Amino acid sequence: MHTSSAPHSRPVLPSPQDSSGDSIPAYPITHPEVAVLPATRRRIPAALAAAALAVALAGCASGGGARDDGSGGGSAAAPSTVPLPAVAKDDTLAAQIPAAVSADGKIVFGTDAASPPNEFVDTDGSTIVGMGVDLGTAIAQKLGLGAEFQKSASPEVIPGVQSGRYELGMSSLTISDGRLRSVDMISYFSAGTSLATRSGNPDRVTVDTLCGRAIGVLAGTVQVEDLAERTASCVDNGKAPIQVIELQQQTDVTPALTSNRIVGMLADGPVVAYAVQTAGNQLQVVGPQYDTAPYGIVLAKNQPGFASAVQGAVQALIADGSYEAILDKWGVGEGAIPSAEHRS
Repeated sequence: MHTSSAPHSRPVLPSPQDSSGDSIPAYPITHPEVAVLPATRRRIPAALAAAALAVALAGCASGGGARDDGSGGGSAAAPSTVPLPAVAKDDTLAAQIPAAVSADGKIVFGTDAASPPNEFVDTDGSTIVGMGVDLGTAIAQKLGLGAEFQKSASPEVIPGVQSGRYELGMSSLTISDGRLRSVDMISYFSAGTSLATRSGNPDRVTVDTLCGRAIGVLAGTVQVEDLAERTASCVDNGKAPIQVIELQQQTDVTPALTSNRIVGMLADGPVVAYAVQTAGNQLQVVGPQYDTAPYGIVLAKNQPGFASAVQGAVQALIADGSYEAILDKWGVGEGAIPSAEHRS
């Protein structure tokens, strides 16, 4: 992969137009190491990302009529109100749970809570909801336990599981060889990457024409790696690198697009579909999903009994229809998988 040690000039995100047609002053990114990632796979400190966000997205909440679609009390499309089926405990599976996990009567999950409709903060500003939360709760119930979801930055979920802070990670994390070197994962859903632009795609953006453009992405996701590889290809072919605007929450990325601070965003298919649905006709999906792969529940290595119990719980929920009901509640039934697998 091509890398460059040359310093980068400070990028300026595209200036939107006000109602009179005059350009609104653009906001420069003061930390190029945060906003522009030319052919790297690094993750940046949260403090730097927050600083970049404060500058780059100043005024986004009031600009462009953007709707906050998740964290912090934003307006989110309501899921189906059909009650989910009751989940019965499976004594055989429950017997495989390590005593250290079952002792307090609950499973503690780490989750990013920034990717609606999978995991996000509800309109009360504190309750974590979503497809992954409902499924994690059902898994815990199948094992005779309660579920507690703790909010974590996406790049910290896996280290949190490794350290024992969380017993499981449920955060829309794609199974990859790199992650499996650190943790085990149980498959539970399938999703690819989608591209979204403003309605009408005024900049004529496609996944094959990203060089030199400002593209938003959630930190710690496979899309960061995807953009790093695409940027390397741009540079190798004599084109401008992609301006990768890496933010700490999907609920920051979407308003950046609706307010014209970026020209496109890459995210998991269900996340993009939800953003389009809740953005009031301001966004559209461009092209089909690509690089479809399974999400995995994260657990620490060397826990064969726990891994078997979690895999068995997911499979039991698939078999009894609870899994389908949860996915349908959140409108993501297309991502259903026929069987859960333990990957290590």
